[in-house]
Amino acid sequence: MSFSLQDKKIILGITGSIAAYKAAELASQLRKRGAEVFPVMTAAAQKFITPLTLQTLSRQPVAADLWDEGNGWQPGHIELADKADLMLVAPATADVIAQFAHGLAHDYLGSMYLVCRAPVLIAPAMNGKMWTHPATVANVATLRSRGVDFIGPEEGMLACGYEGIGRLWPVEGILERVEKVLAK
Repeated sequence: MSFSLQDKKIILGITGSIAAYKAAELASQLRKRGAEVFPVMTAAAQKFITPLTLQTLSRQPVAADLWDEGNGWQPGHIELADKADLMLVAPATADVIAQFAHGLAHDYLGSMYLVCRAPVLIAPAMNGKMWTHPATVANVATLRSRGVDFIGPEEGMLACGYEGIGRLWPVEGILERVEKVLAK
């Protein structure tokens, strides 16, 4: 039996990985469990999956452009971050992990990360050489030291044709971790 996500507000960050297509299933499953899902896409993510797909599955507008925020007086990324119960980034690329570790806020997702005080869960997906590179290892260690939680990556066949670590953790496993984080 799973923990109810009823009325939990989850920011779903999607970055430029081939695994971005799995964010559609993740958004759908989160909604089925009762969560309100707010997709935030990087420009690179939109090369792999369309905002319309995530908007339809989440029933929320997709945030992607820092310069095209809501209608109110408060900047949209701040308003959304303030009401979040969890910020989930799945898939997360090495680029976004580095952006978060170094406090860069050049896009909607990076700006939201810096404002968000809710727990952050990152599900990496990238080439294994990128994942094990000393720069990525250091960036992950920095984020973990700040309380960011990681799930994965797992081993298997990668989109680049290599076999090894780097695959996005299975959607069901990510959902289980989300439930555990929010049950605390």
